[in-house]
Amino acid sequence: MSEPTLHIGRKISRIRELRGMKQEALAAELGISQQAVSKIEQSAEVEDDALEKIAKALGVPVEGIRKFNEEAVFNIIGNTVNNHDQAAFFNYYPTFNPIDKLVELFEENKRLYQELLQSEREKVEILRNSK
Repeated sequence: MSEPTLHIGRKISRIRELRGMKQEALAAELGISQQAVSKIEQSAEVEDDALEKIAKALGVPVEGIRKFNEEAVFNIIGNTVNNHDQAAFFNYYPTFNPIDKLVELFEENKRLYQELLQSEREKVEILRNSK
């Protein structure tokens, strides 16, 4: 049985949507217009060099776009949610380290808290000097 014709543009669109990215954001990453992104997403084929840039902007490998299968994605999600004890049997590896993301969020939260604290100290100092 032959593999069905692949529509790369549609795959790019779905990956972009699943990543929570708007066409405008992808366009900005690529340095093109939103209309150009729309045209790419309507194209059945995309040139290799353009596909490489798009993959980088989406944070996925080129082969991830070429071999993207929406049904498989939702099966992985559904089976992971329904069979969380058996999730280790899937051949799925995230492209990021969750612990690194957690540390990154913690550091960002710490930085924001320090900025807020400094701002409050400055307000108190201004109030003291104005009396």
